[in-house]
Amino acid sequence: MSGKIPRSSENDYTREVAEERRRFLAEQTGATLDHVGRHSGDPALLPGNIEHFIGMAQIPIGVAGPLRVNGQYAQGKFYVPLATTEGTLVASYNRGMKLIDAAGGVTTTVLDDAMQRAPSFLFPSAREAQAFGQWVRENFDEIKQRAESTTRVGKLRDIEQYAASRIRFLRFNYTTGDAAGQNMVGRATKAACDWIREVYPGIERYYLESSFATDKKTSNVNTLHTRGKRVVAEATIPAALLEQLGKTAIADLYRARMVSNLGGFMAGVNNNGAHSANALAALFIATGQDAANVAESSAAAVFAEITPGGDYYYSITIPSLIVATYGGGTGLPTQRECLELLGCYGEGKVHKLAEIAAATVLCGELSLGLAMVADEWVSSHEQYGRNR
Repeated sequence: MSGKIPRSSENDYTREVAEERRRFLAEQTGATLDHVGRHSGDPALLPGNIEHFIGMAQIPIGVAGPLRVNGQYAQGKFYVPLATTEGTLVASYNRGMKLIDAAGGVTTTVLDDAMQRAPSFLFPSAREAQAFGQWVRENFDEIKQRAESTTRVGKLRDIEQYAASRIRFLRFNYTTGDAAGQNMVGRATKAACDWIREVYPGIERYYLESSFATDKKTSNVNTLHTRGKRVVAEATIPAALLEQLGKTAIADLYRARMVSNLGGFMAGVNNNGAHSANALAALFIATGQDAANVAESSAAAVFAEITPGGDYYYSITIPSLIVATYGGGTGLPTQRECLELLGCYGEGKVHKLAEIAAATVLCGELSLGLAMVADEWVSSHEQYGRNR
């Protein structure tokens, strides 16, 4: 048998073709894929989601809650599905949610919403690139029309400009409805840039993306200017409640926060929190998000203080939270069920999901912080997190 992976030119998304590929892999490698091939999903639903389909990765899903959210879009109590193989993770988030529920819940606010594509245009000199930048500002309405002609829901908000050498970097900012929107804005920006290249003289060439949108990477520009949803989650926990449920004095927790800030500063981290990626990765996998977007979505800024009344104020700002409730993997059966569990499947729900995600992150940050201060971190992992 050749080393070429089997495909069907008529219909590559059937159980029979998937089984043929598994047989091929067994012959080529000696591996058995019995569990990979056992699943409830219909391969016919997968065009646009996967190529060379052989089966499903079955990851355990746990649920934490109730999570009480006092949001602009998410209001009430939610049970949050988390797909993970890390013991103690669900238990930790559940503990944080219990504490926050007793304190009155998490207040969430969506501050901004933007998805980018960032082309670059090259000119013979910096002065010509400068003139081009002025032309872009003067012709924004026409550029916007060209971009939006490719999409039903995408809207071009504005175009940021950055200059270096003889290059003008343009950062196209869009709103994308309930989709994450990376492909949408790529198509829209290409249409706009192709038109620009046709009508503006002197362009040596352009690149549709030059790393200024920073797909799948954290960056200062996205931390400051937003990519996806910019969400703040905040809560005030009474000192007595921290003592009772968290087994921690407020002064001890605040001191640990200051030490963590210093340690993160010295290490050069992009996130002064503890483990936002844990919540987001588990929630992303459960709800059909692009898991690689955790790379930028997990950037976060924590702020804490002891209030004049002696309670503990805690907030986390997530500047690049990329989530969707429509399109991509959100419509697959398991992922759809998890979104429906949150009341977040379909159109008009993306900001609600963003608030639930941010609130979940906050609960996990507090829970881990309390475990560290109360010296329960290792013991809890020993109890729940070791699969012997």
